[in-house]
Amino acid sequence: MNRLSCVAISLAVTCVMAARAPAVAAAQATPPNSAIDPDAITALNDMGAYLRGLKEYQVKARVTSDDVLTDGQRIQYTSATDMLVRNPDRLVANVVNDRIERTFLYDGKSFTLWAPRVSYYATVDAPATIRELLTRLDEKYEIEMPFVDLFLWGTPKSSVADIKAATDIGPSVVENITCEQYAFRQDGLDWQIWIQKGSHPLPLKLVLTTLTDEARPQHMVVYTWNLAPSFNDAAFVFVPPPDAKKITFMDMSAARTDAKKK
Repeated sequence: MNRLSCVAISLAVTCVMAARAPAVAAAQATPPNSAIDPDAITALNDMGAYLRGLKEYQVKARVTSDDVLTDGQRIQYTSATDMLVRNPDRLVANVVNDRIERTFLYDGKSFTLWAPRVSYYATVDAPATIRELLTRLDEKYEIEMPFVDLFLWGTPKSSVADIKAATDIGPSVVENITCEQYAFRQDGLDWQIWIQKGSHPLPLKLVLTTLTDEARPQHMVVYTWNLAPSFNDAAFVFVPPPDAKKITFMDMSAARTDAKKK
């Protein structure tokens, strides 16, 4: 992981989710002997629709990720992420691990990335919604927000066509919460998701296994949700400490354009 976006431990499966209507149509067109269980696809879409309907929430996660050295040895890293959201235009997220600490703040008008261990921060003007912000950060600055998939699951920006196999594994338990476990396969990736049963179909656990590396590195996230958090607008506003040093984000889109001209 080389670019700035990767300091925010995030998920990498947004490409496999789909908007509800196209996904249901695809499921209905699936032949009975297909490796894709339509109920598993429906579960993803129901989860995505539920997440998009949440007005405000706090989600915490324990993240475990493998890295593979050049000699094939697998190394494991852990981190913790805590994100508070008020849709459509407020977000603050903290990411902490042994190597870095980052805070992402969005107040509806500006976005700030703060690195407290080195006392550096950068602030830029931001669009009016979280979804627009995610697109701008990715395309212009190559910054990926934590849990970016939570905002994209079940939207037209993802595609169910990438899924080669989908299976309902059955009931399971994550942190004493009853859920249903699903397994999916796509080119180069196996992944599993545990979705809470009942009227709150929240993702509770996610495991991704990379198949293109013979070491089979994994990325695992266990979520804890609070759907009634207590906060005020000040939670999303960055006030730089006296010793903080302001820096500037590099416009990566402009750099890419310049590189093409050379």
